[in-house]
Amino acid sequence: MTYSMASIISKKVDGRTYYYLREMARVNGKPKMISERYLGKASDIEAAMNNALGVPERTRHLGFGDLAAVWVMLERLDVASIVDDVLGPRRGDAAASVGTYIALIIANRVVEPRSKLGFADWWSKTAGDRFVKIPSSGLDHRRFWDAMDEISTEDLVEIERRVFGAMVKTFDLDMSALVLDMTNFATFIDSGNERNEIAQRGKAKQKRYDLRLVGLGLVVTRDGGIPIASHTYAGNRHDSTQFPLMVKELSRRYGVMSPTSDINVVYDAGQNSAANQAAIEATQLHFVGSAPPSEHPDLLSVPKDRYGMIDEEQFAGVCGFETTAVVLGLKRRVVMTHSEEFHQAQARGFDQTINKAVTALQTVADRLARGNTRKARAAVVREVTAICAPRWVSRVITTTLTGKTPKTFRLSWTIDDSERKTLEDEIFGKRVLFTDRTDWSIAEVVSAYRSQADVEAGFRQMKDPRVVGVSPMHHWTDSKIRVQMLCCVLALTVAHLMRREVAKRGLDMSVRVLLDNLAGVQETVLIYPSTGGRPRARRMLTDMDSTQRQLFDLFGLKALAPKG
Repeated sequence: MTYSMASIISKKVDGRTYYYLREMARVNGKPKMISERYLGKASDIEAAMNNALGVPERTRHLGFGDLAAVWVMLERLDVASIVDDVLGPRRGDAAASVGTYIALIIANRVVEPRSKLGFADWWSKTAGDRFVKIPSSGLDHRRFWDAMDEISTEDLVEIERRVFGAMVKTFDLDMSALVLDMTNFATFIDSGNERNEIAQRGKAKQKRYDLRLVGLGLVVTRDGGIPIASHTYAGNRHDSTQFPLMVKELSRRYGVMSPTSDINVVYDAGQNSAANQAAIEATQLHFVGSAPPSEHPDLLSVPKDRYGMIDEEQFAGVCGFETTAVVLGLKRRVVMTHSEEFHQAQARGFDQTINKAVTALQTVADRLARGNTRKARAAVVREVTAICAPRWVSRVITTTLTGKTPKTFRLSWTIDDSERKTLEDEIFGKRVLFTDRTDWSIAEVVSAYRSQADVEAGFRQMKDPRVVGVSPMHHWTDSKIRVQMLCCVLALTVAHLMRREVAKRGLDMSVRVLLDNLAGVQETVLIYPSTGGRPRARRMLTDMDSTQRQLFDLFGLKALAPKG
């Protein structure tokens, strides 16, 4: 009787290993080789096995490109390591370090903002489990909350200083010109919740007057609109009250941020006060600010022939002159400008305001004409006054209320076209800028002031629910709100650094377009039928167009791509 058994053996020839399939049998009670077939080298066998897998029984598609690019940037910023270094050793029972959890929060904010409760579901649809080894139990929303609770207010300040300090050097940011501004974000914290002091009702810039607000001060670079400092504060505090705190922090970081050149800070009239101006002038920071034109009637009355073109190529339609004037109690260098584009925009906006006022006045007039009112004269006057309260309306519209009783009240009005023309000539299109930079040209002052668009773009990005969105915020304790706000600022930092990197390579993209292109690079998992044991799977990336290939190479995504 003969029994056969196959096995793979190896042979070395000239230092190289070759494999053979040998079949042995027992013949008449003795072992005997009955066949030997050459299989080749290990790579030959692997290729043969891959080809022998047949048709996959199912596939999975995972997000790859956008998350991978964000993760590369987080590693370059060294966010996780900096957080862990500030906080010290991790807890022994933690599934991951606090730094890892913070990095995960930031990555999610950039790619697809979700609540902590929805994080695990999002993560399961990405290739992230190849970048970060963390058990599924570690993605429970409570584990994120535990990690956030480990970070104190003092820790947050130190983490921000270290991350932004390292970023300036790693990405060689130009720190000579910075823009400072404030905004607020709506939350869904219950009005009766007394467990925090930050979320408060105030002047909602998103017009959500029904929600509690959290304020955010931000300083960004003109070089890419990259955040380099932030400050979270209570939503019921006026922006200008936070200005000295941010200036103090900027001054503290001065030597780290820009040891060899001057730093110039730009801010708008909303920050103006004598105390705030004194605060910035007490530092080594330079400044460019603006003052309300209405506070300087002498400058508004300067004739047109005093204005000269500033820089036709850089600022088409903008003219101006420089002088000195008392601003915020001190005599300063002032640059007065007029922009034809700004003039026309103000004129269109004022037309809309006038039309709205006329419509409201007509409604009141019609009601009075029908005798359909019980209001006393004083009440009607207050109503008309409120309609004409918006800026400049009362200069152009003159109202007349006749009659002595509610039934005889009649309302009429006139629009003074000549006063409208005077208003346009006097105010529209004009700005009053002031600065301590006596060595700058008018064009340089104007250019610096216009960089406010960089921080405004950052705030708009943070209010985009699809990318880097802050809202809706569901956290309800002060500590978690502060941590969440810093994570959102760091998410904006990552997004704008990515945009800056591609811009340097000649690709002009918004953050959303950039991430959409990267999101198109997906990972496909081919799962083959099991022949015993676990099913075999192969991973590969989807086809890329030329732009996606450029982004793939630019961000070095090959290092995170599947190996097969």
